[in-house]
Amino acid sequence: MTAVRPSLRVEKKLLGAGRVTVIGMDEVGRGAIAGPVAVGVAAVTVDIGRVPQGLADSKLLSAARRTELVPVVRRWARTAVGMASAEVVDEQGIVPALGQAGAAALEVLVQDGLSLDGAVVVLDGSFDWLSRAVPSTLVPSEGPLDVVVRVKADRDCASVAAASVVAKVERDTLMVRAHDDAPHYAWASNKGYGSTAHYDGIRAVGTHALHRRSWLHQASTVALDGFDELSATG
Repeated sequence: MTAVRPSLRVEKKLLGAGRVTVIGMDEVGRGAIAGPVAVGVAAVTVDIGRVPQGLADSKLLSAARRTELVPVVRRWARTAVGMASAEVVDEQGIVPALGQAGAAALEVLVQDGLSLDGAVVVLDGSFDWLSRAVPSTLVPSEGPLDVVVRVKADRDCASVAAASVVAKVERDTLMVRAHDDAPHYAWASNKGYGSTAHYDGIRAVGTHALHRRSWLHQASTVALDGFDELSATG
């Protein structure tokens, strides 16, 4: 796949309209059958520099290129990653899990000194799964956190693309480490998505604590949902 170069057009428009901070947000691992769902954030302000060379939606980059970009992205923007476990996905559903992971990522930014006053979140997609999950401790002084949803924001908006890269690398690293303790599922290659080798491992040795048990009956749907990320990881 050819990477589409994201820009700061949306971010600069929001900053020009009076926003103090624009926080790009994207999720990774939504369609996996094992492991957490991860949400990345990348906060930029009016003094932001040029978009890092080679930055793109994480699904359009090789694993090696994503890893190379992480330190560059972290110097360029203030980033964080939040996660919600497979257990949370099973017990509460994927949408509440996404919200919890997104709120956790925002909390890390706040703990690192970022104020959410005057901030706006640009959320990839067409549905706001974040707002209801934001705890009162994170609500800006002027009222509810402003969230803007944008389809294909991970492709078009540099802050969202940056968020997708840091989230993807952090979650992939976690799944590769988990592979050492549970090699039957081939997590080092499939990162928890529903590959043939992954399902073969489940049939051979049963499930693991990292599995989203409520999702396993959706084998064909989940496998297709993760196809793009599997093809990008190689």
